[in-house]
Order: sequence, then C-alpha cells, then structure tokens
Amino acid sequence: MDKKENFINIKHLYNRAGFGIAYNDVIKLSRKNIDKVIAGLLLIPKQNTDLHTVDPEAIKAQMRRQSELGAKKELTDQEKEERQQITRDQNEQSRKLNLDWVQKMIGTENPLVEKMTLFWHGHFACRSNNPMFAQHLNNIQRKYALGSFKTLLIEVSKSPAMLQYLNNQQNRKNRPNENFARELMELFTIGRGNYTEQDVKESARSFTGWTYNKEGEFEFKKALHDDQIKSFFGNTGNFDGEAIIDQILDKPETSTFICRKIYQFFVNDIPDETHVTALSNFFYRQKYNTAALMQKMFSSDWFYSKANIGTRIKSPAEFLVGLSRQFHVTYNKPQVLIQLQSNLGQYLFNPPNVAGWPGGKNWIDSSSLMLRMKIPSLVLNYGQIDFSGKADPEDEAVIAQGKKSNIKASKSYVDAKADWPKFMDGLPKKINTTTLAAFLLQPVLTDRIIQMVQNNQSLKNTAIEITSMPEYQLC
Repeated sequence: MDKKENFINIKHLYNRAGFGIAYNDVIKLSRKNIDKVIAGLLLIPKQNTDLHTVDPEAIKAQMRRQSELGAKKELTDQEKEERQQITRDQNEQSRKLNLDWVQKMIGTENPLVEKMTLFWHGHFACRSNNPMFAQHLNNIQRKYALGSFKTLLIEVSKSPAMLQYLNNQQNRKNRPNENFARELMELFTIGRGNYTEQDVKESARSFTGWTYNKEGEFEFKKALHDDQIKSFFGNTGNFDGEAIIDQILDKPETSTFICRKIYQFFVNDIPDETHVTALSNFFYRQKYNTAALMQKMFSSDWFYSKANIGTRIKSPAEFLVGLSRQFHVTYNKPQVLIQLQSNLGQYLFNPPNVAGWPGGKNWIDSSSLMLRMKIPSLVLNYGQIDFSGKADPEDEAVIAQGKKSNIKASKSYVDAKADWPKFMDGLPKKINTTTLAAFLLQPVLTDRIIQMVQNNQSLKNTAIEITSMPEYQLC
C-alpha cells in the first residue's frame, strides 16, 4: 500500500473509530502497518475512566429525603419548596453530567472507547431523571465498551436506570410486567421475528424480582420472583433472568442483530449482508467478544472501500465533538452545547424513546442542516446563535402538564475559542488550501470546491469555509 492510500485509510479509520484525527498524527501513523494502528485503538486504558460528575452519596441522601416527603399525606409550603429544590438540583446535575461526557469525548486519548460508549448509549437507549442512575449506566457502557457483550448486557439489565425506565420495578410474580422483557429481545438482542409473544411472557416471569433498593443498588428480591417452571425458546425449566440472557445469546440471530447495528454505525447505513454475516459468524464464535469483532471489521478490506468513505452523516454528537477536537475548542459557556444538542436532535442521556435515535438521514432536515452549516463559523470565529426556543426535556415535562412555561426564543453567544496556533502547528509547513480542504472533508473534493479554495490565501478562512459546507457533515 502506498503512503497516499495509507493516509486516506487511517484518516477514515479515525473518523469512524473515533472523532477525527490531526494531520500530523495521520502522517505519523501512516508509517505504521494498519494492523498496528488498529491494535493501538483497541488498547483498553489501564486507569479508571469513569465519569465522576455525580456524587452518589449526595443523591442517595436526596432520594431518602424524597421518600420521606413522598410518604407524607400533606406537605408544608417549606417541604414543597424543598422537594422542588431537590428536583432542580438533580436536573442541574443531569445537565452537568451531559457536558462532562461531551468534554470527555472531546479530550479523550481513547477515542474508540468513547465512540463505542456512544454506540451502546444509543443501543441501550434509556432516560433517567436520576443523575446517579444515568452516570452509573454510562460508566457500565464505557467499562464494557470493548469487552464481553454478555457481561455488558447483564450489567445493563441490572442497572437501576434501565430497571426503572422499563418498569421492571413493577415486575413481580402473579403480576408480571412485560416491558423490559419485550425490549430486551426486540431492541437489545435478537430483533423482531425471532421470538413469540409467549416467549415475552415467559421471559418477563423470569425477570420478576430484579429490582433496586432505596440506595439505588441492584437487588434480587426472592419473594417477588416467580420460581415456577417456564418455557422459553422451546426449553423448559425454572429460569431466572440470566438463564434467559444465556438462551438469547445462544441464538446466532442475536449475533447477527448486533453486528448489523454495529455495521450501520461504523461502516454504512445500508448494510452489506454478506459482510454482516461474516462478522456475525465470527462474533458468535468469539463468544461475543466486542474487541475481537471491531478488530476484524477494521481489518477488512471492504471497510476502506470508496463506497464506505465519506458516506455516513455524522450524528450531532460526532459533529460537535469532532469539530471541537479538530480545532482544540474551549467553551467558556459550555451550556451552549446543551442547546446545540437539543436543536440538532441528539440530546445525550435523553433519547426520544427506548429505540434510541433513528440516525442516518433522520439526522438531517432543512432546519438542522442550516444550523449545522452555521455552527463552525460561530464556534471557530466567535458569534451569536439564535435558538428557536426548543425546550429542554425538563421544560417539555412542564409543557406536557399543561403548566405555563417561560420558554422564549433565545440568543446565545457561543463564547468559544479555537486554538488556531495549535491547529496550524499540526499542519505541514507548506500545506496549501486545496490539500487542507481534502484533509478536512471525507468525500472526495469536487471541481467546485477545488476552484473555490485554490485561490484562497488564508488557511484559517479555508478551514472555516470547508467546515461550513454540507460535505463536512459526512464522515
């Protein structure tokens, strides 16, 4: 492979396996064999990489107080205000958690770990008003991002965030709640058409008693568990939740379902079923080892085919994080990132439903495309942005209750600063504007773009111009 082809492949790899890469880093990595580059991406960090935004003890104290107030028949005005203040505090913690994760993605030295965490965040889509629960689930997805899918699945299934979101707290013997059992199969593992309604019922019975205590910790309550014989996937026994998960993973269709979603996220929205089948068979033989699967996918020739380069629409998170990493952006008022996420349609920790964000072409409409094209010039060159007044999820809840809201169209200064000297230092000394444009864009340069930038004397202006194009939305 010649240097030019290796350069293109490594740039593509880092755009898909991470959030982009600096020019000089591509040059350095281009001297290595691609397999060694992939192995470097797959390295699991030895240090703890958890988010520690939320103090669990403080939230547990609030939960105990909420429980005390909830048990009272009538509350004084002071107690009502106290309850509202707890809710405000937790909402603020949830927003801070969101921003801390965005900053973690921007600054990470382990881009594939965070990219996989982002994938699992959408796959195991979950909303929780409790920031401790949300942080715990996010840390599970990061810890097992490249580990055993089985372990990840079990830990997610036991997380208070998911148990609460899919109502398994209400799932008990003689009164089974099927919500979690259904989504476990339909969305998290095997997919529609591979199970029956009876399988859902029997699975729900098996997960009875999976709950969490007042401290927000997983607890199996034997007294609430249905310990009678169940029949699932044609097998009969006194199954519990983990036995159900084992049987789901025994089905090759589960491997296919997961591999297809990973393919669509990392390779192409339109899956090549031949490639999916090859990955699925490998993943199944590897006993659901996610790191092994990603290595095989990134090592495949077809991953670097022209049909798979510059053809995926960046999610809002990929777009914002990638832009910020590329230009070393500092946000003096990080709250603007919340507004941007909301208006672009991917408010992290707040998926639209348990199916997650649709992705693909759903990321773009006339309104969001115009905003995407406007953001780079504002972020990289200072500026003011006029939001439509779209509500945060907390505000949406107020609207849904029919209460008056003070939501108004707002103007916000992005108040961000790109480190242009650092960006320029990462470029070859004699780079021209056309070469810079080709580096910043994943799609091949058209004659129109070449003509537009070749007479441009400023690399900075070229960078802002290129990142403001529709083509920059592709990776």
